[in-house]
Amino acid sequence: MARMRNELPDSRVHATDPAKATTSRIGASYDSPAGISSSAVDGEMTATVRVIGLAIAGLVTVAIVAGIWKGFTTAGTGKAALVDGLMLTEVALAAVLILLGSIVEGFGYGLSLGTRWPYTRNIFLLMVRGDPEAAHRLVATLVGLIALALAVLAPGSATISGLALIIATALFGMGTLYVLAGRAPALVHGIHGLLAYAVFLVYLTGIAFPGLDFWSYLVAAAALHALLLAVFLGGVTTGQRGFGQAIGAFYKPQRLAHWTVAAHVTAALLVVATLGWLMPAYPVAFYLAVTQIGVGFLLFHAVNLKPKNPGTIVAFHQCMVLFISVAIVLQWH
Repeated sequence: MARMRNELPDSRVHATDPAKATTSRIGASYDSPAGISSSAVDGEMTATVRVIGLAIAGLVTVAIVAGIWKGFTTAGTGKAALVDGLMLTEVALAAVLILLGSIVEGFGYGLSLGTRWPYTRNIFLLMVRGDPEAAHRLVATLVGLIALALAVLAPGSATISGLALIIATALFGMGTLYVLAGRAPALVHGIHGLLAYAVFLVYLTGIAFPGLDFWSYLVAAAALHALLLAVFLGGVTTGQRGFGQAIGAFYKPQRLAHWTVAAHVTAALLVVATLGWLMPAYPVAFYLAVTQIGVGFLLFHAVNLKPKNPGTIVAFHQCMVLFISVAIVLQWH
C-alpha cells in the first residue's frame, strides 16, 4: 500500500521562503488514503527488523502465557489469582514496550506513522508487516487496558498509580512525535522516557513488595534516583539531536546537543558512583552500570555513524537499563 513521505528537514534549519517552509514542514495537514499523516518517514524494513519483530511477538506471547500460568498456580483463588496473573503480564509488557521504543528509535521508525496519534486506519496491517512503531502503539494499548482492569479489580497504590502513569506516558508519547518533527522541546522526550520506566517500576515493585506504597518506596530507594535521572537525560539527548540527526563528536561542548550528552554522561557516572557508594547492597546493578558506560560509548558512535538507524545497540542499551532497574528493586532491603 502506498504511503505518503516527506523528506525530514533539520529542525534547526529554517527555509527563507515562507511557502517552502510550509510545504516542507513535517506534519502537513493532509493525509494519505491509507490514513497515515503526510509527515510519515518510513524506516528501512530489513531482515534484522523482521527478526526482531518476531522476537518481540514471542516476548509478548511469553508475557501473556506467564500471566496465565501465574493465575493458575498462585496461592490465591478467583479474583486474587486473576490479579496476580495480570500483574505479571503487565510488568513484562511494560518492559517489552520500552524495548519496542528503543527498536523504533534504533531503526528509524519514529515517524513511520507520522504525527497522527494514536492510530491509523491500517495500523494492524502495518504491525503484521513488521512496522515496530505500529506494534509499539498497539502493545501500549494492551498495557493500558490491563492497567484499567487491575485498577478496577484491585484498587491500590500500585494499580491506581500505574494507570495514572500510563495515561501520562501516552500523552507524552504523542508529544515525542512532535519532538521528532522539530515542533516540541526535547524535554518532552525525556519526560516520556521517565514515565515509561515509572510504569515498569510501579508494577515490578507491586509484585516484589505487595502492599508497599510505590511512592514511599521510590523516595526510600536512593539507588533509583540517579538511574531515573540518567533515563530522563537520555530521553532529552535523543529528543535534542532530532530525528535522523547526528550529535557529532566533540571534546568541548559547542551546542545544546553536546551539553545534553555531557549531562547524560555525568548522570550515568553518578549512577555508578551511587551504586558503588552503596556497595555491597547492589553488586549486580553496580557491575551492570559499569558495563553500561561502555555500551553508551558504543551507542554514541553508532548514532554519529548512522544517525537515522543506529541499529540494535539502542535496544541493547535499554536492555541494560531494564536489568539494572530489576537488580536494584530485587536487592532492595
